[in-house]
Amino acid sequence: MSDQSFIHPSAKVDSSATIGPFCFIGEGVTVGPECELKSHVVIKGPTSIGPKNVFYQFCTIGEDTPDKKYQGEKTNLQIGEGNIFREGFTAHRGTVQDKSTTVIGDYNLFMAYSHVAHDCVVGNNNVFANNSGIAGHVNVGNFATLGAVSLIHQFCNVGSYAFTGLNTVITMDIPAFVKVAANPARPIGLNTVGMQRNGFSDDEIAVLKKAYRIVYRKGYSLEDAISSLNELDINQKGLKEFIASVEQSSRGLLR
Repeated sequence: MSDQSFIHPSAKVDSSATIGPFCFIGEGVTVGPECELKSHVVIKGPTSIGPKNVFYQFCTIGEDTPDKKYQGEKTNLQIGEGNIFREGFTAHRGTVQDKSTTVIGDYNLFMAYSHVAHDCVVGNNNVFANNSGIAGHVNVGNFATLGAVSLIHQFCNVGSYAFTGLNTVITMDIPAFVKVAANPARPIGLNTVGMQRNGFSDDEIAVLKKAYRIVYRKGYSLEDAISSLNELDINQKGLKEFIASVEQSSRGLLR
């Protein structure tokens, strides 16, 4: 560990972690095995960081939320395993008005200057491209990709395997597997490339395309679309997840 860094006496840093110069590790922070802080990384607590996470320079992790409701409560941030946080990434702790916790899962890639706000839940294996950001209380599933400068409004849900194009502004829920683009966002099909890269067969993709057409091309009401979706072969991989993301939309489905 660099003697040019500050580590609070209450912080717990695994002996296998690498702490570069000019880092700040604050009170109530836990840094797991084989983590690496390149340099100039700020981590405030309470924050719990699992193993094998890499933080590039100028990341700010576990900072107080700028939400005006926040009054200094001991909220927290939980980070899983194997994430990569590139230059200037920021993540805030939660608020007591929600569950007091911001959660980041495993094996995500957060590119330069991307942002995860208070009370968000980010799953596993997602990619946040440069300058993409999610506002407070946003849920992101697994294997989703946010294109550069994509912005997600608070309380939205982004389903697993979803994809957002460059400079997309999203104010409603995106179902699993759906690809959106433009400002304001509009659906432009399924994330077929993402499904192929993650082992979906041609038959499984074909069923999801049928499901997409039911929701987006047939002119059905959402209630009728859901009824028609449940008539498909729900044992096909991914279809249950697509249907659930449509049924469980709380902010309203982007259509």
